Amino acid sequence: MSKQHPIIAITGSSGSGTSTVRDAMEHIFRRDGINAAVVEGDSFHRYDREEMQIQVEQASQEGRALSHFGPEGNLFDRMEALFMEYGERGAGLRRYYLHDREEARPFDQEPGTFTPWMQLPAGTDLLFYEGLHGGVVTDQVNVARYVDLLIGVVPIVNLEWIQKIHRDTAERGYSAEAVTDTILRRMYDYTHYIVPQFSRTDINFQRVPTVDTSNPFTARDIPSLDESFVVIRFREPRKTQPNFPYLLQMIHDSFMSRRNTIVVPGGKMGFAMEVILQPLIERLICKEF
Repeated sequence: MSKQHPIIAITGSSGSGTSTVRDAMEHIFRRDGINAAVVEGDSFHRYDREEMQIQVEQASQEGRALSHFGPEGNLFDRMEALFMEYGERGAGLRRYYLHDREEARPFDQEPGTFTPWMQLPAGTDLLFYEGLHGGVVTDQVNVARYVDLLIGVVPIVNLEWIQKIHRDTAERGYSAEAVTDTILRRMYDYTHYIVPQFSRTDINFQRVPTVDTSNPFTARDIPSLDESFVVIRFREPRKTQPNFPYLLQMIHDSFMSRRNTIVVPGGKMGFAMEVILQPLIERLICKEF
């Protein structure tokens, strides 16, 4: 951790809704004039799209499971090195993973490839990471220890799977069977490298639907925000100092379920994130966190 060069990380698995938190953070950065160095978790994958397909097939033939959730599919050491260097000097190397043709066009590259590694811009106020492994810890690396504010986004698992199935079939052209196979193939990595992170997060946002999601593989649509609640848990209230009376007043129909947990309507999720996170980020910038 570093008071001089703070690091904020959002962690959540594929389809969990980390993009909602990212949007809330971008609003906060814009309002407060914060110059953030943005780092995408996908950029630390070990293989590009084509090579990953080859490696997954080879691993399957050898009786192994390879996924983007585990250490074999990622460069955890480079991610740890970036966080350590940024905390010490406000510098480090990053690259981009180009998901589609729109992202790839400015770099004159093919989709599914990486840009070259490059230095972060100088003079940034903080580093903002969004991806799968913001709080990952293995026998070889400990990324979590360098993070000043770790935020988890973790819907209940059935909702997470529904969101992934719908996104990958509608936006990426995969069949429902192929997405289901991917979910099952990476279950070991999910339970060993994704789930444990949520015991380390400072704040967890967990979306819980109020409609039947008992069979995510046959669900016809994704439950809307209005069909869900968001359970927000503060791991160490002494550190984050949430003002619960203020939050209950500001967020209509919210309520406390435990001494460190507030529940808000799903439609208020983005608003709740901004109300909760803005004072924390301002404290980080003022070196008071």
